[in-house]
Amino acid sequence: MQLEILTLCDAAADYQNKLSLLGAFDTVTAPSFPATHPQCAIAMRLRFTRIEEGTHALRIHVVDQDGALIMPSLDAQLSVTLGPGNETASVNFILGIQGLPLHQPGSYAINLAVDGREEASVPLYVRLSTPEGSQAENR
Repeated sequence: MQLEILTLCDAAADYQNKLSLLGAFDTVTAPSFPATHPQCAIAMRLRFTRIEEGTHALRIHVVDQDGALIMPSLDAQLSVTLGPGNETASVNFILGIQGLPLHQPGSYAINLAVDGREEASVPLYVRLSTPEGSQAENR
């Protein structure tokens, strides 16, 4: 299995096996804490070879800097089927999140495991916004 894309973004869509991303980011700001990021998505694209055809377990954790879950983990099953003559197959997976809780400023992470093995982790930096509105600078 090869991870081609793992990102946090404003929105994502899968249309005819095309992964469309809007506004990929790694930093959010808030004027005070605790805070809630209203809406975002975790989007990924995984590539499998013929020997990996079948069902795979997927687990996503969103954790704070202490490793504590900030929302329930997601467990899902992916079914991979390769058509005749295809050497690989890609699978897009999108998790829409409404109301991402951010308890304090710091470093958060989105962790991905496939079949019980950690495959990737991407950071999310959470900062206190300044009165001048430097949110755009941090994004």
